[in-house]
Amino acid sequence: MAIAISLRDYLDNAGVRYGVVGHPYSVTSMQTARVTHINGSQLAKAVVLQDGDHYVVAVLPADKRICLGALRRQYQRVFGLATEEDLERVFFDCAPGAAPALGKAYGCEVIYDDSIADSEDIYFEGGTHTDLVHLSKVDFISLMSDAMHGSFSQAA
Repeated sequence: MAIAISLRDYLDNAGVRYGVVGHPYSVTSMQTARVTHINGSQLAKAVVLQDGDHYVVAVLPADKRICLGALRRQYQRVFGLATEEDLERVFFDCAPGAAPALGKAYGCEVIYDDSIADSEDIYFEGGTHTDLVHLSKVDFISLMSDAMHGSFSQAA
């Protein structure tokens, strides 16, 4: 079991306790929830957005979908989805499509949906399609202390 080096270094430097959960290969966050038997509300997925020249990682539960209109209205910003090329460049040590929820580890701004904090345990991609990072809600929220948050998701 291994997570992306940038993510591991970020977590180690933050001094939080975390675990790594290995699982069979999966591509989507809901597939990952199924194969790991983790509730989709506990699995934080990262949707990488672009706002002008910088990237924003929107974090929301895997069992929800992002509402770009709600994000635009809340923050008075124009967000679009980042391209595959952008993702490869920013998340250089991650598998394509496995961007971690802790975008700050990659120099990205982060916005999280308030509903992700409803669970006591939070899991998210470790930069691979076979490893999740497990954090307590307290540690996850402490790592998100300078991130904006609001309500921008709805049931999938």
